[in-house]
Amino acid sequence: MNSSARMEQLEVLRMQLGVLRQEHRDLDDAIRALEATGTADMLTVKRLKKQKLALKDKIAVLEDRVTPDIIA
Repeated sequence: MNSSARMEQLEVLRMQLGVLRQEHRDLDDAIRALEATGTADMLTVKRLKKQKLALKDKIAVLEDRVTPDIIA
């Protein structure tokens, strides 16, 4: 793969990372809002937390792909 294509691929990955991080923050805000009202459906909160964890896993995978390996 030439360097231009690699740079484009990295840029796409960075954009995906940004989107996933925003979704993660949005879910965090939604969970906090539901818990703050005191009338939160625990099943809904649990589902949102599960989605948040799945996003965190996806973020970690993409960060590993974007961050170059450094041999110490």
